Amino acid sequence: MRYILITGATGNVGWATAQALATYTRPDGLRAVAGVRNPERETAKFRQLGVDVVAFDFADIGSIEEALRQCEVLLLVRPPAISNVTKFFEPLIQRAIACKVKHMVFLSVQGAEASSVIPHHKIEKLIIESGISYTFLRPAYFMQNFTTSLRADIVKRDRIFLPAGQAKFNLIDVDDIGRVAAVVLAQPAQHINKAYDLTNGEQLTFSDMASQLSATLGRTIVFVSPNLVQFFWQKRREKMPLPLIFVMMMLHFLPRLQKPLPLSHHVAHLTGQPPRSFTDFITRNKPLLENETASGQHQMAQ
Repeated sequence: MRYILITGATGNVGWATAQALATYTRPDGLRAVAGVRNPERETAKFRQLGVDVVAFDFADIGSIEEALRQCEVLLLVRPPAISNVTKFFEPLIQRAIACKVKHMVFLSVQGAEASSVIPHHKIEKLIIESGISYTFLRPAYFMQNFTTSLRADIVKRDRIFLPAGQAKFNLIDVDDIGRVAAVVLAQPAQHINKAYDLTNGEQLTFSDMASQLSATLGRTIVFVSPNLVQFFWQKRREKMPLPLIFVMMMLHFLPRLQKPLPLSHHVAHLTGQPPRSFTDFITRNKPLLENETASGQHQMAQ
């Protein structure tokens, strides 16, 4: 039986998609399969969702070919550490053509169609040229960055430290991306060769976001906007990997040079539910964002 293959399945978007897809009726009974590097370690986690597991590693073309052999619909999620489109994605898409994949859903980024310097733009172009029908999901800034890459500064120093100035950012919760991805994967024929920007209804500066964090967490979170040199050396002192430093610089500095991208209503239109607000996200993740002193006091009180 052919299946829907979710790549990047153990990441935020992949896992959110697997959770959402488990609740959808899929065409012709297509089952959902999670592509993971270590199937033995991940099988039990996905089995709870009724999702099968198959070996899939972007650095192993053999595993890619085997996984795509029975794939009908593919969710392609680019690992953040992989930016070489020619090396990793050209062969993958050629295998998809050879294996007769019918539809590709690519997790891109908002503004990718107009930004030729980022890998997402190049991957979109390859998919269009492949002749395989596609849907591009172009999400805005992930709220989950606050519970991952930005979390240490918030919980240890009560600050957001980014070279973003007063640029305005669109936001989206990863769970909302997963719900949209599930809708498209379950009924791909309704979304052929379409692109959807995914945002909530807010357009905020990091000063605005710091204010919302302060109000919801009950302590003052400040936004500090260093210049690029200051940001670079601070993150080097924190032993952040160089590729990630440059990604964060590009992600947070470039919007200062551009007009804010438009908000969209695709999440509500496609899923029938409004996207999550930033304040709601903070409230739901408040335990992860407590500072270390407060967290320690809370544990001692229990």
